Amino acid sequence: MLRCNREVCCKMLVTDKKRNILVVDDEPQITRVLMTTLTSHGYTIRLAADGDEALQVMKDWPPDLLITDLSMPNMDGLQLCRNVRTRSTIPIIVLSVRGEDQAKIEALDAGADDYVTKPFGINELMARIRAALRRASAVESQPASVIEIGDFHIDTQRRVVLVKSREVHLTPKEFDLLVYLSQRAGKVVTHRALLSALWSESSNEQLDSLRVFVGHLRKKLEADGPAHYIRTEHWIGYRFEPGD
Repeated sequence: MLRCNREVCCKMLVTDKKRNILVVDDEPQITRVLMTTLTSHGYTIRLAADGDEALQVMKDWPPDLLITDLSMPNMDGLQLCRNVRTRSTIPIIVLSVRGEDQAKIEALDAGADDYVTKPFGINELMARIRAALRRASAVESQPASVIEIGDFHIDTQRRVVLVKSREVHLTPKEFDLLVYLSQRAGKVVTHRALLSALWSESSNEQLDSLRVFVGHLRKKLEADGPAHYIRTEHWIGYRFEPGD
């Protein structure tokens, strides 16, 4: 069941320029509420009942963001995430009643950017949607060699990092870790994804090394006081929050 605040669901409020959102779910109650809510916030919505139908819709109607359930007939949400990631970098938010950590890890490893457990508050979902679309727009507008996000200026060619205009000196591995996280700001990045990116493997033997590097990076980035730029998602991975 979806918890829906009537005032939030029904109030006509356009918070973004017109964006396309594809909702993939076989539960009529969920799709009905999401259609009403998202449309009232100025988004253009299409619906699909499973992954196969979603891919058909995307052939002629490219969405800016995808919201999908995991458990569906025919092609499920995990298969859909993997398929979409072979052709697109659009944000993907998974909605599912499966709230256990392993389900979240599988979805994130399959290419999802965020995970919201049913039942959920509509305010939380709208905030996740706005954040995902902002991140996607920021990435599209950035020069390939420079990452300007929140408190951070990262020059990937010169390997220079500024935090609130303060230069931070990082080791090569710390720099690579920061770049990888900053390119996925706001997203939950699993241990497996980080291990594969930084060590070309996902062996748990390197997990302790990853934790050490994250600890060192945190201390350097937060030298002026605790800013909590790198949040721990227990048993899953990390989320980079770059500040306002």
